Amino acid sequence: MITSSAPRPGAAAPARPPRRRALPRIVRHRAPHGALLALALFAAVRAAGIAAVIATNALADRPLVRSLAHSWDSRWYLNIAAHGYGRLIWITPTGGVQSDWAFFPLYPALVRATTLVLPLTLAAAAMLIAWTAAAVAAYGVYLIGHRLYGRATATALVALWAVLPHAVELTIAYTESLFAALAAWSLYSVLRGRWVWAGSLALAAGLARPTGFAVAVAVIAAAAQQLWLRRGQVAPGVWAGAVIAPLGWLGYVLWVGRCTGDLTGGYFAVQGAWGSRVDFGAGAARFVRALLAHGGQVIYPVALAIVLVGLLLFALLCLERPPWALVVFAGVLVLLVIFGSGSFSSKPRFLLPAFPLLIPAAVALTRTWRTRPAAALLVGGALAVVSVLYGAYVTVLVHSPL
Repeated sequence: MITSSAPRPGAAAPARPPRRRALPRIVRHRAPHGALLALALFAAVRAAGIAAVIATNALADRPLVRSLAHSWDSRWYLNIAAHGYGRLIWITPTGGVQSDWAFFPLYPALVRATTLVLPLTLAAAAMLIAWTAAAVAAYGVYLIGHRLYGRATATALVALWAVLPHAVELTIAYTESLFAALAAWSLYSVLRGRWVWAGSLALAAGLARPTGFAVAVAVIAAAAQQLWLRRGQVAPGVWAGAVIAPLGWLGYVLWVGRCTGDLTGGYFAVQGAWGSRVDFGAGAARFVRALLAHGGQVIYPVALAIVLVGLLLFALLCLERPPWALVVFAGVLVLLVIFGSGSFSSKPRFLLPAFPLLIPAAVALTRTWRTRPAAALLVGGALAVVSVLYGAYVTVLVHSPL
């Protein structure tokens, strides 16, 4: 009998499907349970705020949506998007020269880019970016709250952020929503240990607003904490994130300095012409004395109350002992509001991205919901009504800077 060494025919092995390349982990993120409800609450409150602004414009016989895209700083951003920098200055009644270099470039650049790919006006593009960024920011806030405290507190955190008195400024052509989105996702990346992402998003935040360096400081502080706890034995990504984080803010500051002929001081001279400088609280003290002596419009005592509540919330946040990055981020923004000069009516807007300040209130609201849900609903509903009405008031009727 002859045998053959050739293999005998057998059942064919099942073909393996082609291996697909894995997506980056930040793209593969899966939404935690309850996120849609929180985002729906946020969208409902802010949509009501937009409707209130439109209705107030109608009652005041003004263009219905103009104040959403053309209020105060919005006009400067739209002009930069249309013509670039160095094309617009404003001579103040006292002879001061205010230039468009005071406004950071990321938002107008995104507005310009959007009009190149979509058939939108500059104003419509500015609104689309603001609304999209607000939703992205709310989701980032939810993820941070969910990671630290769970679903209920995360939902309360997003809801409280939506009903802040000045939350209307998240849905007008301003940079607060874009800055908040970049800040929230950078801080979330820190909590996840995604240091390069954290630094890159902090870099972008530094190109969005003058206060954007608060995100970089938070990332660097968190990286320093890791270095301390691990006695310098950290992954290279920690170093990379800390180095990348401040480059956006520093780059723009130095660029303005080069344009003005004073590399290190030019940007600060530009901001000084707008009345924005660090005076260690002297301007705030003068404002309080004048308000107590002479009174003022509703917006000024409300602004003072919001700043004082912000200070209280920061103290409570420290007692809550959340991750160090959140404390540093909120603390830097609070310090800038207290120690910075400028119009006091704008200070609540500067605190708007400081969502970690709301963590103690969100924890308290969650406890109330578990024991007295009717009381929690009453508080939330009242805050929502105040936010919607007050947002329409400051956007349409008030003549002080937002």
